[in-house]
Amino acid sequence: MLKYTIRRLLAIIPILLGISFIVFAMMDIIPGDPGTLMLGDKATQAQKEMLNEQLGYNRPFAERYFRFLTKAVQGDLGTSYRTRQPVMDEIMVRFPKTLRLAVLSLVTSVIIGIPLGILSAVRQYSKLDVISTVTALLVAAIPTFWLGLLLMLLFSLQLGWLPASGSETWRHYIMPTITLALPLASSFLRLTRLTMLEVINQDYIRTARSKGVKEMLVIVIHAFKNASLPVVNYLGMAFGGLLGGTVIIESIFAMPGLGTLMINSIRTKDIPQVMGTALFLSALFCLVMLVVDVLYAVLDPRVRSQYTKA
Repeated sequence: MLKYTIRRLLAIIPILLGISFIVFAMMDIIPGDPGTLMLGDKATQAQKEMLNEQLGYNRPFAERYFRFLTKAVQGDLGTSYRTRQPVMDEIMVRFPKTLRLAVLSLVTSVIIGIPLGILSAVRQYSKLDVISTVTALLVAAIPTFWLGLLLMLLFSLQLGWLPASGSETWRHYIMPTITLALPLASSFLRLTRLTMLEVINQDYIRTARSKGVKEMLVIVIHAFKNASLPVVNYLGMAFGGLLGGTVIIESIFAMPGLGTLMINSIRTKDIPQVMGTALFLSALFCLVMLVVDVLYAVLDPRVRSQYTKA
C-alpha cells in the first residue's frame, strides 16, 4: 500500500507538468500583453513596452516557461503582475474562503443527497421515491449561475434577508452554499439510489434479514457500506471540482476567493498568478483523488488486496 501511494504521488509530477504547459501556452495565445491590459489605452506605447520588459514578458516563450518551472520547483510561484505581491501569498489569503465554501457545499449536499438516495432505494416506486427522483432531475437541469441569480433576487432584493455579496459573515455563505449544494445533492441522490438498488437485492442482504438483523443495521452496515464505493469516488471528484469550480459562483456573489482571483488575473493576463493558482488547484485535486483511492482500500478488502499485490 505504501509503495502504491508513493507511485501515485510520483505520478502527480507529469500531470502537473502537462497542466502547467497547457495553461502557460493558452495564456500566451490570448491576445494582448500585460502592459496594455494593466496601463490601459491612455498610456503610451513606450510605457507599455517598458512595463512588459520589466515583467519579462518580451522574452521567448520557452525561456519564460522554463524560468517559471525552475522557480516553481523551488517553491516560488513568482510575483503577480497586478499587485506586485508573491503569488503564493495571494493564494493563501483567498484560499480559506474558497475552501470554506467548498466544504460547506459538499457537506450540505451529502446531508441532503445520500439519506434521500438511501430512502428512495429502500422504498422504491413509492411517493417519496418518485418525488425525490423527479425533483433531483429538475434541480440537476438548472444552471448554477441562474439558480444563484434567482436566490439573489428573492432573498436579497425582494425579501432582504441575506446579503447579496461579500464573505465577511456566515450569512454571506448561505446563498452560495445552496447554489452549489443543490445540484450536487441531486447527483448524490441519484448515484446513491442506483448503487443501493444493486446491493439490496443481493443474497447476503436477504440472508442478513432472515437471521433477524434489524432493518436499520441491514441498510447501513451491510448494504450502504458495499454501495458506498462509487459514492466515495464521486465525493472526492466533487470536492476537487468545487475547489476549482467556484469561479462563476464567486463572481456572482462577489466573494474574494480563488475563482475571483483567477478571473481578474486572466483579464489582465497576469501569467504568474494564473499559473500559480492553476497549479495549486490541480495539485489539490490530485491529492484529493489519492485520498479517495486510499479510502477505497479501507472500505473494500478486495481493493486493498490488489494494492498489496501491486
